[in-house]
Amino acid sequence: MPPMIASNKVFLVGPMGAGKTTIGRQLAQSLRLSFLDSDHELQRRTGVDIPTIFEFEGEAGFRLREKNLIDELTQRKRIVLATGGGSVLDRESRQRLAARGTVVYLHCSPQQQYERTMKDKNRPLLQLEDPLARLQALMEEREPLYREIADIIVSTENRPMQSVARDIVSRLTPRSGGASGSNNP
Repeated sequence: MPPMIASNKVFLVGPMGAGKTTIGRQLAQSLRLSFLDSDHELQRRTGVDIPTIFEFEGEAGFRLREKNLIDELTQRKRIVLATGGGSVLDRESRQRLAARGTVVYLHCSPQQQYERTMKDKNRPLLQLEDPLARLQALMEEREPLYREIADIIVSTENRPMQSVARDIVSRLTPRSGGASGSNNP
């Protein structure tokens, strides 16, 4: 029998490299919900990778596609949705995420992000000379937005992903206090 959860929709937000996809898959399996990743879904629908979308449509074109997809996916039932790191930049997307499910902010430092993403060429925002400085700037800009909509905040810093997923499940189940308990790392 799956655990009883406060919401049948769980939305993971946080920076690139925080573990949203890996943790989201584990979380969905534990909660017996479907798993979706907005970046992967966007790539599947367009038939091209994210750097190609950035190349031909720019960041603005990518963000518009992302906004429309977030609107659609957050209306689905019984899902765990891993969002792109910049999905919170759009005010309407933030409102939809906050209103339509339980938002879990996966937090980790820019240094941890760098260590997890430094070899990933599928990250167009990091294809520059000093990716760590870029990660720090992105965190400064986006962290207040992640925190603004988060029901639950969980650090993934130097933690096994399975441990993080178990932590989230325990916070989502009514037996342990539900989704109201926020933890600020």
